Amino acid sequence: MIDITHKITTHRTAIAQATVRVSKAETIEAVQNRTVPKGDVLEASRVAALFAVKRTSDVIPDCHPLPIEYTSVSHHIEGLSIIISTEVHTIYRTGVEVEAMHGASVAALTIYDMLKPIDKYIEIQNIRLLSKKGGKSQFRDEFDRSIDAAVVVCSDSIAGGKKQDSAGKAIISKLEQHNIQVLDYTIIPDDVQTIQQKVTAFCDKGIRVVIITGGTGLSAKDLTPEAVSPLIERHIPGIMEAARSYGQQRMPYAMLSRGVSGLRGDTLILTLPGSTRGAKESMDALFPGVLHLFKVTDWGKSDTSWPTHTS
Repeated sequence: MIDITHKITTHRTAIAQATVRVSKAETIEAVQNRTVPKGDVLEASRVAALFAVKRTSDVIPDCHPLPIEYTSVSHHIEGLSIIISTEVHTIYRTGVEVEAMHGASVAALTIYDMLKPIDKYIEIQNIRLLSKKGGKSQFRDEFDRSIDAAVVVCSDSIAGGKKQDSAGKAIISKLEQHNIQVLDYTIIPDDVQTIQQKVTAFCDKGIRVVIITGGTGLSAKDLTPEAVSPLIERHIPGIMEAARSYGQQRMPYAMLSRGVSGLRGDTLILTLPGSTRGAKESMDALFPGVLHLFKVTDWGKSDTSWPTHTS
């Protein structure tokens, strides 16, 4: 199965449809009058669909077991066709489109099985997905202009040439996946004044996103929050709360991160852990959803140019 451990949990829905076409009006009448020898066709197929949705991962090899929070099954008759619709909801890290289609398919097979003694020319047609919602794709905003970023690595050992940076490069890779242009990548020591100078300079240049990795822990040299907090004009605590919550589900030490976030002028500032894993997981937790703030500020106005910060 595909690894979904990096994905965020969201409300996901899917609607699928299948059509069973019979060959004569008498068959439809028997279904509507509940006179089919094998029983109530529509109710039996509804129950079969409910079972099928919940058991999808048992019969489709690459489907993940997931919690099914809601399923509905409905039938609509048009001429000689019985149209089955299934709607499935979950709150999880992967979608339920296969579950919805599996439910519709099994409902159609159940109808076929129950009607074949009285109609030898039944067809199952058009098993298809009608819609799906949820996941990161639903929360991916589009912008008239590109978003740019700067990445700052805070580490004495990396700045001194004793270690190679991997966290900063991982952040850059994640940003590029979201079509964010990285204008600057720099490595500096764990020094409050140096951090403040770099962040202030990037904000004054009007760079939209500044990400600092490193210095958010509890050692004596971890001073990134102390350096960055005074620079932030509008704190957004929910951003790092989301990152810590995501990380805590995967690593019990995530609660020890002291990262802060917020706006200085028009620039979003994020402070992420210095470990490669912590940086990657924070990026997975925050992007692309965090970019929605561009839509709820003046930046999202289509009839104005994007503002730039002036000190």
